[in-house]
Amino acid sequence: MHPELAVAAPVSPMRAERCPGTVVARLSIRKATRSGALWGLIFGIAVASSEVSYTTIYKTQAQRDALAAAYGTNKATSALFGPAPQLQTVGGFTVFKISMTLMILGAVWGLLTSTRLLRGEEDNGRWELLLTGRTTRRRATAQALGGLGAGAVTLWYVTAVITVLSGRGSKVDIGAGASLYLALSVVAAAVVFLGVGALTSQLAATRRQAASYAAVVLGVSYALRMVADAGVGLHWLIWTSPLGWVEELRPITAPQPLAFLPILALTAALAATAAHLAGTRDAGASILPDRSRARPHLALLFGPTGLTIRLLRATVIGWWVAIAAAALLYGLIAKSAGSTISGSSVKEVFSKLGAPGTGADAVLGVGFLVLAVLIALVAAGQVTAARGEESGGRLDHLLVRPVSRTSWLSGRLAVAVVVLLVSGIGAGVFAWLGAASQHSGVGFTTLLGAGVNLVAPAITILGLGVLAFGLRPRATSVVVYGLVGWSFLVVIVGGIGATNHWVLDTPVFHHMASAPAVPPDWEANGIMTGIGVAGALVGGLALGRRDLQGE
Repeated sequence: MHPELAVAAPVSPMRAERCPGTVVARLSIRKATRSGALWGLIFGIAVASSEVSYTTIYKTQAQRDALAAAYGTNKATSALFGPAPQLQTVGGFTVFKISMTLMILGAVWGLLTSTRLLRGEEDNGRWELLLTGRTTRRRATAQALGGLGAGAVTLWYVTAVITVLSGRGSKVDIGAGASLYLALSVVAAAVVFLGVGALTSQLAATRRQAASYAAVVLGVSYALRMVADAGVGLHWLIWTSPLGWVEELRPITAPQPLAFLPILALTAALAATAAHLAGTRDAGASILPDRSRARPHLALLFGPTGLTIRLLRATVIGWWVAIAAAALLYGLIAKSAGSTISGSSVKEVFSKLGAPGTGADAVLGVGFLVLAVLIALVAAGQVTAARGEESGGRLDHLLVRPVSRTSWLSGRLAVAVVVLLVSGIGAGVFAWLGAASQHSGVGFTTLLGAGVNLVAPAITILGLGVLAFGLRPRATSVVVYGLVGWSFLVVIVGGIGATNHWVLDTPVFHHMASAPAVPPDWEANGIMTGIGVAGALVGGLALGRRDLQGE
């Protein structure tokens, strides 16, 4: 090339806003805000749907008084969904109807998002490249935490906009200030568990371990809150649970903004501790020792399926423990909770949730709906783990050997189905152990069948997740967790209040019989299983025809 031409060649300067020192913040903000906007839309729709359904169904004061009598002092519903004050008002009903559901969904979103953007990015080797630039581990973690904060703000903002707009309706008539406080309350749990996930991302050696540790914290928090609200004289336990602090915010009915103090203090402490610990370890290392030096254990390493079992066993065991504990707890409270609804109008409410009748059967029917959601989350985790193998580049090492994509995916799906079956059977067995210890009168065979009944919706989620994995791999996580969240949300919202029947038919849990309150509908289970199998087949074919894709 001629020297003059070489000198004259234009050189594109780096754009000022593309500062190398903030690349982690930009990446984290983009991913967290995108996810926060999606879930904010779901949260906002839940709030608006609850407000509209109340004004549509409960039009007279007599109907509203009857609703308050059914829920207001019932300890069974308080333990499951939280206290129910001021049910004669739109605001009071909305808080009772959706707060606990959104609290749990928000917490799950928080822990999954933070572990994905912190430990997940590190697992995939991206942070090693970023740390070679103008940043340190501690500074990069602080930037990622800032991105997570932007995601939380987005979650609140989208929820708040929809909540304020729906509250302005003449029949709803909830002020903008009260609506903003309600939106802030329902996303508070998400903020706390963003911090929990950030801390466990420093403690654990892998993203799955970090998510499992955070899920244990969520399970314990929910259990403590549930016992506190169960009317057994232990209400002081509400202050030992982050979910209890969020409940104590009491939006609309009796606001207590001071309850934000422990929430903010804990979140700040978790974030500061996570940033500090990040600066004390090497990239790819963890605070809790991951045995890097140990005698070789070659068990299960007979092929891709055995490797799958090795990779998933810690996470799966954690989910099994959580499901077993929840099932045992439902069994223990079924008899006492059932005695409070026998002969009362609350049985009509349980009927709307698919659990007609009275006594322990009805309580377990509603409790098993929560267990169905947990097992569906297990199914979603199996699909996202498969996607993680691809996006992290680990699948390439298997496929360069004499392993086909079909055999790899088939092995993973076989393991997933076994995991779901064991989850359902375990739920039935442990619920029976709790119920039998209280002489509730619910038989072992009945509860075992109710446990198996939980598997079909999870298989549907699994199959549809594989379909997304095959066709749109980068959307896999959004699709599977969106399906679970939407299904649970619509069932709760539509079960207690009014929802268009076309909308009510969309969630998979709506088509699951609420056993043991009613016998399992094996025909519907067969159809759901068939949908899952069809989705998995199409997804598998699509996987075989596309290129492997990173994040």
